[in-house]
Amino acid sequence: MGQQDNICECFACDIPSLDTIKIKRRNGEFIKENGAVFNCLQQQMEVTSLGGNHCVIKIRDNAEILRPIQIINLLDGEKNENISSEVTIVAGENSKVTFLYCDDTLPKTEVSLTNTINVKLNSYSAVEFYKMENVNNATRVSSSLVFDSESQSNLKTFFITLNGGHLKNNICVNFNGEHALADLNGLYLMDRQQSVETQMRVNHYKNSCRSIQLFKGILDDEAKADFLGHILVDYNAQGNDARQTNNNILLTDKAKVNTRPVLEIYNDDVQCSHGATTGQLDEQALYYLQSRGISKKQAKMLLMNAFCQSVIAKSGIEELKNGLSELIQKRLDGGLSMENPFKIQL
Repeated sequence: MGQQDNICECFACDIPSLDTIKIKRRNGEFIKENGAVFNCLQQQMEVTSLGGNHCVIKIRDNAEILRPIQIINLLDGEKNENISSEVTIVAGENSKVTFLYCDDTLPKTEVSLTNTINVKLNSYSAVEFYKMENVNNATRVSSSLVFDSESQSNLKTFFITLNGGHLKNNICVNFNGEHALADLNGLYLMDRQQSVETQMRVNHYKNSCRSIQLFKGILDDEAKADFLGHILVDYNAQGNDARQTNNNILLTDKAKVNTRPVLEIYNDDVQCSHGATTGQLDEQALYYLQSRGISKKQAKMLLMNAFCQSVIAKSGIEELKNGLSELIQKRLDGGLSMENPFKIQL
């Protein structure tokens, strides 16, 4: 226990003004000390263990948890080890909660991680969910996330990838009730031979639901990104609004992005749109900034930061928003290099 505690304390929040409820995992398994955390919150939530690597977190009806719940998933397993981690989250009716799910590794860790995350939003609930990835290049992470939304629920998600050799996020949002909202956001910063794949599927099964997708990426060296966005509007789903945007910046000729939007529409009473852009930094904007006495390097940094901020600015937590901005700045300051990798401290 002592050794586990010491290791996990390395990943405590590094944003002094951001106060989180920390739930710690090591190689997919929950650490026993979490029991004290759960006991303190028993009036607002219920936690059930279904095995060493799977638990169910239920937020009670009408509960509002003011502090974000942070799940720290630390990996330091044996070389070539396959690790699985599963979490089920149920937000009760009219509840409100924020989750931060952070994957991180110790140096020289070489494992494969499979994340399974299921989130159910009951009627009138509000969930803000962050998936943070900052693993070393020798670690492979594959995550499957399913969000089931009932009537009048409000979902906001952020998928932030700062580093990782081979990453895959398979995300599905199901509108199972009317008048629900899903605001889905993502940002990936990749370099070297890193690769990230995002599969996003949004199923509009009920009337008058709205989904907004904004995913952005910056790729350097020979990095590769794949984005597949699939929107389904069912036969009997009227009055739906679905928007999808994927924007990418390539810093070299060898970096690659494949973006494939799919609209599957079976109802005429709908508003759907998709847009995708892939290109270099705006040369006119660079010229304008340099004409104002800003160096070319500084001008590039300003443009890349502005590109990222349109995603980060949508966060509902001011302290987290500022902390993420600092982490992104550190990542970009190295030209997207991870020679001296920093660690996510959220």
